[in-house]
Amino acid sequence: MQKDIIKIYPQEPSPIKLILTLAIAGLISGIAIIAIYEATLPTITAYKAKMLREAVFKVLPKVTQIQKLQYIDGKLQPIDSENNNEIIYAGFDTEKNLIGYAIKGEGPGFQDTIQILYGYIPTKHLIVGMEVLDSRETPGLGDKIYKDADFQTNFKALTIEPTVVIVKKGMKSAANEVDAITGATISSKAIVRIINQSNEKWLKRIESLKDVH
Repeated sequence: MQKDIIKIYPQEPSPIKLILTLAIAGLISGIAIIAIYEATLPTITAYKAKMLREAVFKVLPKVTQIQKLQYIDGKLQPIDSENNNEIIYAGFDTEKNLIGYAIKGEGPGFQDTIQILYGYIPTKHLIVGMEVLDSRETPGLGDKIYKDADFQTNFKALTIEPTVVIVKKGMKSAANEVDAITGATISSKAIVRIINQSNEKWLKRIESLKDVH
């Protein structure tokens, strides 16, 4: 007589068990991500500070010393920390004569926020250098705002009076004009807009600062 064969199938896990398993896995992943972030944060912060310091010397030619200034209670004051966005950098020569200021600015580009730093000489009302600190603009197009040497040249002796203006490439005819990048007009316009907005914010504050040591 043939015996009946009984097949035993594995029991499916209950929905509650699945939810708990996913929750635990998510918690462990979250903790791991936070731990990695906390471990690498000092290194990332130090690297950004180093890159920013190097950028200050690039946008302010002949500067040998810099000093951080924070806008507090209606005036600029020397500080050591860097805990908010109300900060600029004063640049001095070897004899501690003030040369100019490095000003940070940021605003929307084509893809994401663009962060820049530019050097400003108050006695001449001139921008004398510009560095892109952070950008995620389109490779091959928008990234020309920091890769295109001709575009960078616009900011070597750029007057801010009455305001900085963007023009079509090859049409620059005045000291306050910037040649746009062909194929990356939005990104190049963003740089000019950021500079004008930052000037609105900082130039009156700079004019109120008579001497810094």
